[in-house]
Amino acid sequence: MPLISAPALRAKIGTVRLLDARPSPEEYQAGHLPGAIHADLNRQLSRASDPGHDPAQGGRHPLPPLARFTAQLGAWGIEPETEVVVYDANGGGNAAARLWWMLRALGHERVAVLDGGLPAALAAGLTLTAEAAITSPVGPYPAHAWQWPTVDAQAVDAIRQDDSRKLLDVRAPERWRGDTETLDPVAGHIPGSLNLAWNDNLDASGCFKAPDLLRRQYEALLQGTSPRQLTVHCGSGVTACHTLLALEVAGLGGASLYVGSWSEWCRSDRPKAKESAP
Repeated sequence: MPLISAPALRAKIGTVRLLDARPSPEEYQAGHLPGAIHADLNRQLSRASDPGHDPAQGGRHPLPPLARFTAQLGAWGIEPETEVVVYDANGGGNAAARLWWMLRALGHERVAVLDGGLPAALAAGLTLTAEAAITSPVGPYPAHAWQWPTVDAQAVDAIRQDDSRKLLDVRAPERWRGDTETLDPVAGHIPGSLNLAWNDNLDASGCFKAPDLLRRQYEALLQGTSPRQLTVHCGSGVTACHTLLALEVAGLGGASLYVGSWSEWCRSDRPKAKESAP
């Protein structure tokens, strides 16, 4: 399973490499799980903070250069045999699922997302510390390519017009419809896309739904289409990874990620659509 429960993590504290993927370095510094290292979405998990970064070329959170990310993993002391647990405070939706996807896409198998995130950890009796994590850096992680499928805008333009494929947008319904847009300059969605928000993967407690429930949820959406014929996107390729994680939990792995997502698409002259509220 790509998830680990808070009680299971409590039993492993001190034996796994913990990565805190909350968006705020200040929150991390104020208190984090013992031994956790902060993984910054903008600086380490994407190129968002790079000088001259243009969201029209790759979206708001394009993947970092492979060599830079493998070097970062080495700086965190992560090798192929290292057991890694990633968490955030938003059910995996901040950046924990994105980091999980990036590690799996490199071929790293021993990685899980903390189910329920930091709130679940605290409820299970884990405590926070402000002490800096001690790391033992190693060489760059031995990977030479992203092994899990990604697609670019040109491919998405073909996918959206192919009846044998499906394109899924996991933003909130009001953003997909085009009622509102708080992060990007244009409201709406890619024509032909379906919508199922990423937080529909979670139950009322903030944990992932049971695998059988997720499987039924996504089989209803796929309507017989193979998961390998599904492409998932969001605003900037972050919460899309939450749905890719949910699909993996459901036993429906193999979908591709459009990293640039709406933040790239909406800045181009490609077609855009809106829907009326139900």
